[in-house]
Amino acid sequence: MRLAILTDIHGNREAFSAVLADVEQRAIDRIVLLGDIVGYGPDPEWCADKAAALVEAGAIAVQGNHDNAVGDRAESMGKVAAAAMDWTRPRMNEAQRKFLAALPLTQELGDILFVHASANDPGDWIYVTGAQRAMGSFRVCTSRLIFCGHVHVPALISCGLTGQVQEHEFRIGAAVPLIRSRRWIVVVGSVGQPRDRSPEAAYAILDTGTNELSFRRVAYDVASTAAKIRATGLPEVLATRLLKGE
Repeated sequence: MRLAILTDIHGNREAFSAVLADVEQRAIDRIVLLGDIVGYGPDPEWCADKAAALVEAGAIAVQGNHDNAVGDRAESMGKVAAAAMDWTRPRMNEAQRKFLAALPLTQELGDILFVHASANDPGDWIYVTGAQRAMGSFRVCTSRLIFCGHVHVPALISCGLTGQVQEHEFRIGAAVPLIRSRRWIVVVGSVGQPRDRSPEAAYAILDTGTNELSFRRVAYDVASTAAKIRATGLPEVLATRLLKGE
């Protein structure tokens, strides 16, 4: 089975559409959405509806902190994120709110765990920013593969039989064998708001047959999304972040 794994769409219709168009060319069997469908971006309604349609068609999806914040005003967020959420909430209709609220924090498929942030206390939205921050997930979870987002920067981390945790380098588009003598955390990156100095949308493909992973980047009309952000009155930093990929 070939899985296309997307996360942190953040209301970015152009990026989401571009990634889905790329997915259509990759012989993908199933799509996985790792949360934060809304928040930050100018098209939360469209992205929520598209995600709901994908789930209806068989996609796997989990809830992110921004998705949760649509219905939970007590969700702790930074100043910019909170301002964007205050703008987003009144634009969501009842069906969209119910869809986001009903998303589970985790889902499993065989020996794979899908979560937005981390396997240890998924609702606490812990950032897996490196080997040190990945240790908790490896300790509490027995899954061989853990896929997460939240960080907006792609990363690949493994844990050996002795418990040694290490980060791995990778090349975009190149297949990485996920050797079975190690367990793996894959931080997928972000579709709608990358922060690794590349404005291109990020996602990943897992081939469970060959046990290989590849990180992908997709170009899209970033300027159009940035212009939409500015037109809505959302914080300017959300537009400049997209243009710079940071």
